[in-house]
Amino acid sequence: MDIDDILAEIDGDSIPQETRDLQELTRAWVAERVAPELLPWPEALMGRMMDRIRRQIELVETQTGNMDPKTNFRLIIIQTELERFKFLVRSFLRARIAKIDKHALHILTTPTMKPRLSLSELQYLTAHQTLLHAHYQSSFLSHFPTQLQRLDDTAGGISMVEQPDLDKAVFLRVLRDVQDPVVIEGTDTAFEMRRGDVFVVRYSAVRENVLEGDVELI
Repeated sequence: MDIDDILAEIDGDSIPQETRDLQELTRAWVAERVAPELLPWPEALMGRMMDRIRRQIELVETQTGNMDPKTNFRLIIIQTELERFKFLVRSFLRARIAKIDKHALHILTTPTMKPRLSLSELQYLTAHQTLLHAHYQSSFLSHFPTQLQRLDDTAGGISMVEQPDLDKAVFLRVLRDVQDPVVIEGTDTAFEMRRGDVFVVRYSAVRENVLEGDVELI
């Protein structure tokens, strides 16, 4: 039995929920920055994180001005932890917004992508795309023939919709054994993934494994 087996046997309930949430948010942040496409919105996790941030802000505001040295020291610790949470949340959201801006039409026109958005992200995407289209229309599209005014035109076999590069190379760590060998499309390469293995591979080859939680991007 190696150290990984020992750690895997540790009861997850022995780790505080706050610590587990921080670890999960850190993994989601790294994965979102590495993955070429928008990943599913972690609804439950972000709900807990935002509630915790609100409670900590309220506590800091309530206790500010207390002259008790012990209380002030406790506030410093809380504020430090609060800034760590806020940094991760802001950076995570910025990574998602950057992908939404870059692949707006792809997300809107792909049925499997829209459910990955939070309600706020969907509202932002819809409003942003409406404003952008209105700006393009008033600036130059109105001067084009009607058949050339579409932003999602695919005439001539060339799509105007920018899509993520799913063949981008990514680093990953295997979290649990994958039963079926992974095949690199267009090649004769196939390999097995076992828990603890680390690979650099095309994202498209492990896309389903990432979405199912078999592997994590690093």
